[in-house]
Amino acid sequence: MTTATTPRLSSDEYMKLEDQYGAHNYHPLPVVLSRGEGVHVWDAEGKQYYDFLSAYSAVNQGHCHPRIINKLVEQARTLTLTSRAFYNDQLGEYERYLSDYFGLEKVLPMNTGAEAVETAVKIARKWGYEKKGIPSNEAKIVVAGQNFHGRTTTIISFSSDPDAKGNFGPYTPGFVSVPYSDVEAMRAELDKDTDKIAAVMLEPIQGEAGVFVPTEGYLKAVKELCAERNILFIADEIQTGIGRTGALLRICGDCTCQGHCERQPETYVTPDVLILGKALSGGAYPVSAVLANNEIMEVIQPGQHGSTFGGNPLACAVATEALEVIRDEKLTQNARELGHHFRAEVQKIVDDYPGLLKLVRGKGLLNAIVINDSPESKTAWNFCVKLAEKGMLAKPTHGNIIRFAPPLVIMKEQIEECVGMIRSVVEEMDAKL
Repeated sequence: MTTATTPRLSSDEYMKLEDQYGAHNYHPLPVVLSRGEGVHVWDAEGKQYYDFLSAYSAVNQGHCHPRIINKLVEQARTLTLTSRAFYNDQLGEYERYLSDYFGLEKVLPMNTGAEAVETAVKIARKWGYEKKGIPSNEAKIVVAGQNFHGRTTTIISFSSDPDAKGNFGPYTPGFVSVPYSDVEAMRAELDKDTDKIAAVMLEPIQGEAGVFVPTEGYLKAVKELCAERNILFIADEIQTGIGRTGALLRICGDCTCQGHCERQPETYVTPDVLILGKALSGGAYPVSAVLANNEIMEVIQPGQHGSTFGGNPLACAVATEALEVIRDEKLTQNARELGHHFRAEVQKIVDDYPGLLKLVRGKGLLNAIVINDSPESKTAWNFCVKLAEKGMLAKPTHGNIIRFAPPLVIMKEQIEECVGMIRSVVEEMDAKL
């Protein structure tokens, strides 16, 4: 452990430590980060970078936002954990705040996104048996192909990613997958076994799959299909929510929120169950939550689900402040406006270099460039390495797709500087084709 008197290690030495003592379950870019502020991070040698991954959209409010950090320190000095064996003076206020903020009646607090997804699955199954009357142990949940909802054994059971799923069986039954953004495929599946389907669970945009945005009207159509058949609609907004896509929730659609969502009735799709995580704490602490109305959430009774850390005072204080920052600084609006600008500018590069780039897509400040090469190639990886050399951090997903998701506090001039870095890398790589 490094102390104030211990000489700092080099980036190479830090990477060797991880390689020697850590499980090899990630393949990071060769950059060792040691400090962050706003849209920037610095490596162990002091080089500054733009962060265009935002810890997979956990730091929407920017790295080490002073309001969030001050609230964390203040609460940490007072009370951090009681467990749910007792009440605490933060949880009820937090639950009321979250309920008002997102428009659903009840909150079940958890810690990580995967825990929240597992919680939503349990709620949906229990609702299916006790409210819908599904025969015991026969409930089904319909999901979309190419989904990413987490890494637990149950969640990977309905994954189509061979790396996430391979050799981790036997898998949990009770899930059916249909193609994403295909209303007719969804309709056919829901009609096939309506009486046994408890829920449909979707990502409003599939982030890990490569920022796949569904066709207009898809989410609303699925919600209507569910409502007609007494099936719960679960929205996994862990990555897409809390301002990232230019709306408070992506499921809101392209609404006209002014720093907070007004829920335009013609575009807003009300989920029966809402899953939140990541930016719920601004990246300062693991916080997630599942929200639903009373008729659904009341199926969970004492002793049937819980978490030692879920709803702890520190998490409640941090998450409340993180949401206040989103509202006060109008970060949702910023994401929407700068997202349009980013895609327009990158589209010019795509048009200029069709040999290297295929397309740009996304919503708000969750975007992706698709490289004109096979997923098995190293082109996207090499692209990100060159970007890092110029001072911008991004990461490939699914081989030939690069996701771009900076903190929502980024400014237009910074977006333009980063677009310039992207163009510079494209010019260098295209010259070698």
